[in-house]
Amino acid sequence: MNPIAALSYHLRNLFSRLSGLLAQKWKTSFYLYLAGLFSVLIVADTAFLHLSTNMRQGAFDMMVRYRLVVPEADKDIVIVDIDEASLAAMAKEYGRWPWPRQVLGEFVEQIEKQHPQAVVFDILFSDADVYNPDSDAYFDAAIADTNNTYFPMLRLDPADDALSHIKPGMIPGVTPINTGASPDATVAMVLPYFHSILANDRMGLHNIYPDIDGIVRQYPVYRNDYGWKIPSLPLTIAKQHGYTQPSGLARFPPPRAGEGANESLRELQVSAESVLLNWRGPPFTYKSTSFSDVFNDFSSQNKQRAADEFTGKIVIIGSTAPSLFDIKPTPLSRTHPGVEILATAIDNFKHGDFLRFPDARLVYLLLTLSVIWATAWGFYRNTGRDKIDMLFGASQFILIGISYASINFTNTYINLTGPVTLGLAYFTLARLYGYATSKQLGQNTVRAAEGRSGELHGVLMLIRLDRHTLNDSLREKIRSGMSRVGSSNKSVEILKGDQQGLWDLFENTLIISWLHDTDEKESRLRIARDIQALEQAIAPLLHKYCATMDNDVSSIVFEGRIAGGAQARESWRTLFAETLLAWHQKR
Repeated sequence: MNPIAALSYHLRNLFSRLSGLLAQKWKTSFYLYLAGLFSVLIVADTAFLHLSTNMRQGAFDMMVRYRLVVPEADKDIVIVDIDEASLAAMAKEYGRWPWPRQVLGEFVEQIEKQHPQAVVFDILFSDADVYNPDSDAYFDAAIADTNNTYFPMLRLDPADDALSHIKPGMIPGVTPINTGASPDATVAMVLPYFHSILANDRMGLHNIYPDIDGIVRQYPVYRNDYGWKIPSLPLTIAKQHGYTQPSGLARFPPPRAGEGANESLRELQVSAESVLLNWRGPPFTYKSTSFSDVFNDFSSQNKQRAADEFTGKIVIIGSTAPSLFDIKPTPLSRTHPGVEILATAIDNFKHGDFLRFPDARLVYLLLTLSVIWATAWGFYRNTGRDKIDMLFGASQFILIGISYASINFTNTYINLTGPVTLGLAYFTLARLYGYATSKQLGQNTVRAAEGRSGELHGVLMLIRLDRHTLNDSLREKIRSGMSRVGSSNKSVEILKGDQQGLWDLFENTLIISWLHDTDEKESRLRIARDIQALEQAIAPLLHKYCATMDNDVSSIVFEGRIAGGAQARESWRTLFAETLLAWHQKR
């Protein structure tokens, strides 16, 4: 025997011994033990482990990416893009970014003539331009003449709050949430430099916090710092224009401490209220125009653009240029421009269609346990492989369908990934155990005889399925169907015909056997009734699974003495041979 064949033999032998040991020790109770172990892990994960978080997030990403019904981007939200083309075109006269702020001041003056609904800057004006003070003054004056311009501010790491001199009550638009707001607390913030911006309450945070895996799925509504409500930029716009404001919304679990740019995420876990973004599509879904094209047209004598291009629009001034590094990974793209994420958040707040993610952990827990224990009970009661496969597959399909339908046709995402994945994990392990121990756990009269002593009585029923072409699945369905007929214990096996030599002659032969004590008259009567029921059941089974009216089957019933203990196998061989001889003489 060559080394590979020898290794294969030893592995098969080891597998057979191990599966026999498992079957002898646990029998079908293994399925209940396994369900109990899964239940403990699921409860622990729901309570404090949260190991399935990434799994739920991955499922959400896939469903968002491939959903059929995608909400349309608001046509009144327009991005004026400081793209690479604008950076190149403007560099000839104004140099590299950042340009003198007079450029942006002139832009605001010109666009205001078209009466936009709002002009939103996704640019943080944090410092003075010491080389162009007149340019800064021009920009400050231009903003002072507006009442519809909005600006971001940046929340820094709360660990640096003690070093700051900014109190939340000093920031326009920041309000106490309750009477417990601390008046002396300080917050580390980067505020706009210009007095015209600080003098109004049209500011908001533009921080974006990714989830544990670094993907942006949600947008902050506000921060609760020391009892003070610091609004996000979309929330400020929503309040000013009377849009729907989020309230009491559940969200995915927050990021872990130590992840995310310049944030103390332990603090974030208790301070950030967020919404799950209802994405309108991949990057560059919103209507966009290059900043340099618009700016040059404003100053041109022969204007090419419509005079009302931005009338009634929400105009967001930001950058998609990769060189300015405002790029975030999202479910739809690994390189999603930050200005497009801001546009999505404003769109969601305007229409009130941000995704709601119910934090129904108890419901999800009970559903997951129900799936696992229902599957375990089916295996434990030996319901039948085909029936278990069909019912389990149907349940998984329904759960996935509910999740997918919820994100396509509603604004409430019902995430059933946990019940589906954990149910599938249980099913896989249970099916592997069933496969490994199928022979040991199946009703087997030979092993039953080996475990008993004295003289016993054996009954054999052979059914030949002539002229029927059966695959493994149909054979198992027929075998399983016959095993459920009758009330007495029996062994039901079917010869496939893939054996060597003489055994090939018995392809598609059902072998049904019974064993009882020689003096058990009641057992003999039950077996006789079962034989009649089996003879009546075989034809309908063939018609059901083989889709044919050809019910040409032949059968024989033969009985004889079986020795218990070590002689059991030889006794069954003798009885089988006598049965075959009698069958041949009968035919």
